[in-house]
Amino acid sequence: MIIKTISTILSNEPVGENIYRIELLSPEISTASKPGQFINIKVSENLDPLLRRPFSVYNVIDDRIQIIFNVVGKATKILSSKKVGEKIDIIGPLGNGFNLNDDFDTALIVAGGLGIAPFPFLTKILKEKNKNIISLVGARTKSQLVLDGFVNVNTATDDGSYGHKGTVVELFKLKVMNNDIVKTPSAFKVFACGPIPMLKAIIELCDKLNLNCEVSVEAPMACGTGLCQGCAVKTRDGKYKLACKDGPIFNSKDILL
Repeated sequence: MIIKTISTILSNEPVGENIYRIELLSPEISTASKPGQFINIKVSENLDPLLRRPFSVYNVIDDRIQIIFNVVGKATKILSSKKVGEKIDIIGPLGNGFNLNDDFDTALIVAGGLGIAPFPFLTKILKEKNKNIISLVGARTKSQLVLDGFVNVNTATDDGSYGHKGTVVELFKLKVMNNDIVKTPSAFKVFACGPIPMLKAIIELCDKLNLNCEVSVEAPMACGTGLCQGCAVKTRDGKYKLACKDGPIFNSKDILL
């Protein structure tokens, strides 16, 4: 069930260079949310900006939900300036979630940049299910790495300021392919989120290794419910699905990026 509610901001704090995390009091949405889903936020009380903005559910803590975002435009600039105690109009939970019913022992989380957004919540649920977790997290530089909520973390930065020097895709190759940690592919499942070029590369590598893989696709989501048709994702059978309604989580064998 999709819930529209007015939520109170409990905290709004910088957690990295130009990166903010907001905690919202929302017992209805927190109870209904699954890892991988998102909420749509009306960032201002007027019509500027007109459209809501989508944000992955970063984490759920009791009756609260968290989101994380990079300040990149007018809407996120407004959000970053919100004060504790202010009210905000949100809709959620939207989209599908990660499929955690597969038969796997180890979850391999691959996050690039703000692709970290769905993973603290996912990590929390995976731990409750007693799954092994390996986390590969990449960013441009150390000041943009946000590692709260991750476990067993391996890092990569483009400039080499922290962890492996290079991209998270290169780190994936180093840890997974070169070190052959995936001795039994059926026991592993990859969960990935990040820029489209990164996801495309991870999908190709998972195809090569015959690894089960789900990706969270970043796409423009104006309505969040499938009405505007603005977030189409091409499937391998030549058809299209909507990231906001059929996704944003897709099995890597189903889509073309």
